[in-house]
Amino acid sequence: MFILALTYVKPNEEADTHMEPHMAWVKEGYARGWFLASGRKVPRTGGVVLAVGNRADIEAYVAADPFTIHGVAQYEITEVAITTAVDGMEALKG
Repeated sequence: MFILALTYVKPNEEADTHMEPHMAWVKEGYARGWFLASGRKVPRTGGVVLAVGNRADIEAYVAADPFTIHGVAQYEITEVAITTAVDGMEALKG
């Protein structure tokens, strides 16, 4: 599993101008079966995506995020080997 932590490097107002294409990118990540959960950081300084799949594919997909392309956010990709999860969250174990 991967934790994709994005941090805004530009003001929220600029992130808002790219939010619609970014959300289309997020929805496509779910459609591909790569994204398990996502949301904004609180306070709103970026977001987090829980993802599964091949690291090279995930890295290439992150590079195609409109937030990345337009320099709105930077990503940190952390791979985690989940060994234990509550009932119903077995997909996290990969």
